[in-house]
Amino acid sequence: MSDAYLALDGGDVLAGRARSPGRARGELVFTTAYAGYEESLTDPSYEEQVLTFAYPLIGNYGVRAERFESDRVHPNAALAREFTDDVADWLRDADVPAVGGLDTRGIVTRIREAGAMRCGIAAGDGATPEDARAELGRCKSMGDHEDIGAKVSVDEPIRRGDPAGPTVALVDCGAKASIVDSLVERGADVRILPHDATPGQVADLDPSVLFVSNGPGDPATFDAAESLVSEFVGEVPVAGICLGQQVVARALGGSTEKMEFGHRGVNQPVRDLRSDRVVMTTQNHGYAVADPGELTVTQVNVNDDTPEGLECDDLGVLTRQYHPEAHPGPLDSMDFFDDVVAMATEGKAPIAAD
Repeated sequence: MSDAYLALDGGDVLAGRARSPGRARGELVFTTAYAGYEESLTDPSYEEQVLTFAYPLIGNYGVRAERFESDRVHPNAALAREFTDDVADWLRDADVPAVGGLDTRGIVTRIREAGAMRCGIAAGDGATPEDARAELGRCKSMGDHEDIGAKVSVDEPIRRGDPAGPTVALVDCGAKASIVDSLVERGADVRILPHDATPGQVADLDPSVLFVSNGPGDPATFDAAESLVSEFVGEVPVAGICLGQQVVARALGGSTEKMEFGHRGVNQPVRDLRSDRVVMTTQNHGYAVADPGELTVTQVNVNDDTPEGLECDDLGVLTRQYHPEAHPGPLDSMDFFDDVVAMATEGKAPIAAD
C-alpha cells in the first residue's frame, strides 16, 4: 500500500513509500553519485530542490556529522529506491520528506529527456495523489526564488583559518564547508561574508583575494555579489567556484543561461584547453556561462563544451564551474586552491571602496 506520491510536471503521479513524512515541492534534480549522500544532502546548492539519487541504496555506511557540508539538510525532499533507516531517521529528525520505493533511475532518465521539472510530494499517513498535485501547483521555478541567497548565507561575518595568512574574502552564496576547509588547509585567513556584503565590508578587510562561492538558483539573483566583483576586479585577485564562476562572468560582461537538466554527479569529464589533459569532476549546477565576457575559456566540459574554467591574467581572475574540493571526490583538480592561494601571496596594493 503506497503512502507517498510524487507529482510531476506533465501530469504523472508516481507512488512510493514514505520514509520521512511531510509535504514538499521544488525543482526535481538528481545526482549520479553512489557515495557522498551526506555531503549531497547538506550541500546548500540544493536549496529549494528535490534531490533524486540515481544509485539505488542510500545509507549503506551510516550518517556522520563530520561529513556534512553545512549545518542542515538543504533539499526540500529526497527520493531513492531505498533509504536505510539511518538516513530515513536523519531526514525525519530534520523534517525533510523522503520517499523510497521509487524507480529513481527511471526518474533520472525522464529528467534527462524532458529537462529539469517542478514536482510536488506528499508522504505519510493519509497522503493522496491530490495532495502531491496541490504541492506541485504551488511550486515556483528556480529563477523565481529571488531571496534564495538569504536562505543559505551567513548572517554575520565569520573568521576561519590562520590570522597570519593571506586574507580571502569569501562571499558566501551557499558555500560548502569543504571549500572553506580547502583554503584554511593552505594557510589562508578566510573571512566569510554574507551574500549581500557591501563594498565597504570587503574594503575594511583589505583582502588578498575576493572569492565568490557556490550556491543555489539563478546567478542573476546574486546582484550584490556581482557588484562586489565589478567593484574590486583589477585591484584584488578574484576567484570563484560553480555559481561563483557564473557571477564573476556576469560581472565582467558575460551572460548565463539555464541548462536543460544541468550537470549532476561525480562523473563529468573536463578538458583543459592548454594541456589537453582531461580530469573527472564532481558537479551540481543548473545554470552555465553562455558568454564569458572579458574572460578566456580555459577548460570545457567534454560532453557539451560548456565553459568549466575561466581566467584573465591581466585582471587576476580564476574560476571553476565544477567542485575541485568535492567529497568523497574525485580530487583530480585540487591544485585550483593552490593557485588561488598563490594569487593571494603575490602581493597587491591596499584597496579602498569608493
